Amino acid sequence: MDENQTPLVPLEMYDTHAVHIGTNQKSADMKQFLDEVRQDNSGIHIIDVRQTDSRIRAVAKFLSNFDADRILVVSARQYGQRPARKFAQTIGAMRIVGRFIPGTLTNSRLRTYIEPEVIVVTDPAADQQALSEAVSSGLPVVAICDANNRLRNVDLALPANNKGRRSLALVYWLLAREMMKARGVINDADWERAQDVMDWESTF
Repeated sequence: MDENQTPLVPLEMYDTHAVHIGTNQKSADMKQFLDEVRQDNSGIHIIDVRQTDSRIRAVAKFLSNFDADRILVVSARQYGQRPARKFAQTIGAMRIVGRFIPGTLTNSRLRTYIEPEVIVVTDPAADQQALSEAVSSGLPVVAICDANNRLRNVDLALPANNKGRRSLALVYWLLAREMMKARGVINDADWERAQDVMDWESTF
């Protein structure tokens, strides 16, 4: 993120939604997006939310190059299902939340077969089947990536806590807002009156 660029939301909001909380393990791929190790003996790696903020802009700009109905949003992870579904509904994208049926992107004989042009996965590890099929089909892959994720087969990584309910709600909410703004559909004030980030949090 440019030092002179105003964050999409106050940086404290990323903290209160635990977007910065990574994992105990870190991958070499994600090292570039990490800030520090938490100093409370937990060994948790901290994600640099300034880079998260910058990547949300980049992802929204990238996805805006595609017709919304050719974007596929995937989330097998429980806490990602509600925000992923709401994100897809808001921008008009396809979605698969919960179980991903093998062959959905590769077997044209399946009833569930679809042909998106780009795929967004909530977690490259949890959504491995969808990621693998996207790669086989030559689709660009956007992924929300935690400190322990590997970036092999990920074309555009968005560094963030991809296991937390509140984190995923905020990330998908901001992605939707930036995409709607890019389309000229809504401005910040109108969006925040109509869409409360708390409504995007999963409740089970």
